[in-house]
Amino acid sequence: MYDQSNPTHTQRDNRILAALPREDFARITAHLELVKLSQGQLLCQTGQHIEYVYFPTNALVSFVSQMSDGISVEVGVTGSEGMVGLPVLLGGDRAPHEMVVQIPGGALRTSAEVIKGEFKRGGALHDLLLRYTRAFLLTTCQVAACNRVHSIGERLARWLLMTYDRCLSEDLPLTQDFIAMMLGTHRPGVTAAAAILQTEGLIKYRRGHITIKDKEGLEDFACECYGIIKADFDRLPS
Repeated sequence: MYDQSNPTHTQRDNRILAALPREDFARITAHLELVKLSQGQLLCQTGQHIEYVYFPTNALVSFVSQMSDGISVEVGVTGSEGMVGLPVLLGGDRAPHEMVVQIPGGALRTSAEVIKGEFKRGGALHDLLLRYTRAFLLTTCQVAACNRVHSIGERLARWLLMTYDRCLSEDLPLTQDFIAMMLGTHRPGVTAAAAILQTEGLIKYRRGHITIKDKEGLEDFACECYGIIKADFDRLPS
């Protein structure tokens, strides 16, 4: 159950829950459970029935498409701005992609049935989730274009900034192998791009961790896609 006395994770840590009127949030309080998500944890496999939805507080979840040749590509990401499990609101009950925890942390979890019932009421949560779905789809489309036309360095900068925005931490526990998988590229390309960003003083890389040292400089280095995504992200309730 959701513990309102817990000072570490509250509905204020997730932007959708934070924007709910008190009475709307009260209806689902009894169904919310605080969970700790570990890095690399698989929340749902491709094609698997979606039993739970998650409202991340400081965790970050990637949606990963697995190709027949073994290549994995990140096609979406959700952090404290949204909800993991959108397909249950769109007429589906199975995951189209793997849901993998990218950054460990907390989340508020409830059953898909509870959220579907609240969504059908047509109230505040319904409107907030529709707005988030729009922003999520825009991000997915923009990232697809980005991966086609921009350099690995620009994409890496954009990806690091998007990760920071969703977990609000400058120290990101990420390996270059994991980043390569998320960007759908090879590790040597990520290594070279990370070296350039580090030489420019924008990040500091040590094994298993990347620290953002100059966020404004990283924004200047990133491609235009980051600005487009962030502008839409900033229009979500906070």
